[in-house]
Amino acid sequence: MAYIHAKTAAGRQEIEDRARRLPPGLRSILLMVDGQRDDDELTGMLPGLRAPDDALEQLAQMGLIEITGGSLAPAAPRALTAGREQDPQLYKQLYDWMSESVRKHLGLKGYFMQLKIERCTDASGLEKLWPEMAAAVSKAKSPALANRWLEETRALLLNTPQPA
Repeated sequence: MAYIHAKTAAGRQEIEDRARRLPPGLRSILLMVDGQRDDDELTGMLPGLRAPDDALEQLAQMGLIEITGGSLAPAAPRALTAGREQDPQLYKQLYDWMSESVRKHLGLKGYFMQLKIERCTDASGLEKLWPEMAAAVSKAKSPALANRWLEETRALLLNTPQPA
């Protein structure tokens, strides 16, 4: 199930006063809960924020977040890089595109995103960063620009010739 989580009044109060002295990983996830992101997106952020695997459950048990929407998760779309993960031309093209996008849209705010891009060793790793990159562009610029960036990125990938 893909549920949408939002902060409760207690969660918003915790952000303001830090009364519970949450561990940094849990606090980071609490900050990311915004009523827009679903389980999958939040869970995907856990390793990068050094949060425990059960962070959402812990926050829910503390009464800091609650489920506000969601439904059965649609079937996961097939990765656009499937079968081409080790293609060096595709990797270079995506790497260059994403690095340029960080520079153009995020500037210095994109330092940590650039580090994540640097850590990727194949095209599928870069593709897995797309939601996080789009979220950063949305926050820094606008949701419309983030959607356009995702569309352009997908188009770039679809127009890259496959090796024979």
